[in-house]
Amino acid sequence: MNDKLLQAQKNIEKLNEISQHERISLFPGIRLSYLAFETSSFSMRHKHDAMAHMMQINYCKSGQMEWKMGNGNSIYLNPGDFSLHTMAACKDSLICFPTGQYAGLTIYIDLQEAAANPPALLRDTNIFTKRLQEKFCPDDSISFLAGNEQTESIFSAFYGQPGDLQRPYQALKTLELLLYLAKLEFSPENQLTAYQTEQIEIIRKIHDRLTGQMNERITIEELSKQYLINPTTLKSAFKTVYGASIAAHIKQHRMEQGAKMLRESEMSIAEIAQAVGYDSQSKFSAAFKGFFGIQPRAYRRKHRQDQ
Repeated sequence: MNDKLLQAQKNIEKLNEISQHERISLFPGIRLSYLAFETSSFSMRHKHDAMAHMMQINYCKSGQMEWKMGNGNSIYLNPGDFSLHTMAACKDSLICFPTGQYAGLTIYIDLQEAAANPPALLRDTNIFTKRLQEKFCPDDSISFLAGNEQTESIFSAFYGQPGDLQRPYQALKTLELLLYLAKLEFSPENQLTAYQTEQIEIIRKIHDRLTGQMNERITIEELSKQYLINPTTLKSAFKTVYGASIAAHIKQHRMEQGAKMLRESEMSIAEIAQAVGYDSQSKFSAAFKGFFGIQPRAYRRKHRQDQ
């Protein structure tokens, strides 16, 4: 078994171990797990039995999670996004971690157990008997929701609390999340967009073109015509797949490549600026300092002093 497959197997085993043994019990039928991976990208397919009464809420804190659906479409959870589904929906989907690292949390809800003995604050509601499943998981479908200011204030409080207050915060914020979901007017506007495999392939080709020819400046309109994709779809799909706008993502690549050239080559700063797509040394230097907090010349000097 090669190193990548061995690492993938270890992480799948780790995920299974976390799922089975490290769930924090908050209320009857409601448990919480924190997940964190930093490894080569790997894939795993859910193999759960069709348990329609078991629900998961997955929140992406950092990295990226890709769901490859049984119909061939892909949906991406980027930082702040979250999903809801029953375990019955997992059997035909494939989960990947394209960036090689992922951190987040999962709330597991046994709807039958929670309904039989609900938290006191939810005792007179029908959250577990009807609202969650009928609103977000009809016919065992999966709902993918974009995060917003309110959901981020809820999920962020699951992290960084003092040790003796951590469990109360976990319980409190779980209740707040359930109440938020119960009153949410769920509509297509709340949901993340699913993209077809062909669209994802086009976006990856565009990405490779942009990062492989950084000395070239090309507009979105030109890319749209060349790759036969609507400009709006191009921008939204790129941000979904790579977690940042085209401009921000390519700027990061330009800065990282420029930094590598400063460290490893004898090229002048003007030559490096041109190689990564800037038409003047001054524009490159300003962008570099804004990104790294240091001028290119000082960066090169510091790196060589540290060697």
